[in-house]
Amino acid sequence: TVPLGIAPTLAGTIRNAYNSAANQIADLDLLATRFGDFGKGNIKKAKCSPDAFIQMALQAAFYKQRGFFVQTYESASARLYRDGRTETIRSCSQESCDFVRTFLNYNGETDGPDAKAHLQKLLRVACEKHVLTSTMAGSGRGVDRHLFALYVVSVGTETDSPFLQSVMKHGWKLSTSQIPQQQANNEWLPGHNGDLIPRPSGGFGPVADDGYGVSYVICGEDSFFFHVSSKRSCPDTDSTVFRDAIFDALHKMNSLF
Repeated sequence: TVPLGIAPTLAGTIRNAYNSAANQIADLDLLATRFGDFGKGNIKKAKCSPDAFIQMALQAAFYKQRGFFVQTYESASARLYRDGRTETIRSCSQESCDFVRTFLNYNGETDGPDAKAHLQKLLRVACEKHVLTSTMAGSGRGVDRHLFALYVVSVGTETDSPFLQSVMKHGWKLSTSQIPQQQANNEWLPGHNGDLIPRPSGGFGPVADDGYGVSYVICGEDSFFFHVSSKRSCPDTDSTVFRDAIFDALHKMNSLF
């Protein structure tokens, strides 16, 4: 009900905004789930970066569900610089694709020790490439903010650039971010590092109508927390199916070590 005293035109605008928000909320398929079977402690023993390990699981899960690779966004902090905010880590690389293809064709111990050792190597190489990409993005050597600035200049100066227009048209069907678990250290009890009191933190929606949004928290040494989102109106996405595919990939990747 619109309160009395509001002009009819404004009342109509408020109703439209409410209906639009209600429709978007109803269309959001969001899951928030704790993964407690293992955590970064196991991953570090495998000599992999925990964040890179999770990103490779996301790549494997997406390829298994959809059958193709997509450019993937992961946010990197640019706080080394004054007024710096974020840069893009492009998680999908040639190295990650090489790992995923081999990983999804791996038949476990029946393939023999050589196949397992080869897959371990591919995973570590993919993780190392992800760490390098993350380091470059966080130290001002990413590409996406630079390309966006050039695109803004081209629009502002009315300079036609088919290349920049093509770059901006590529959406992010897989948008991801690792969220820090401890933003208020005094709230944690002595001896608790996040495993006993996991903090879900915040999630976000997909940035593409046919994509996923994945936010995750690395909780202590033995668990993770995932937010997986998609749009119910898209027939090609399902947050429950994708969440299960991520967890399945994590389990199988962990079994390699």
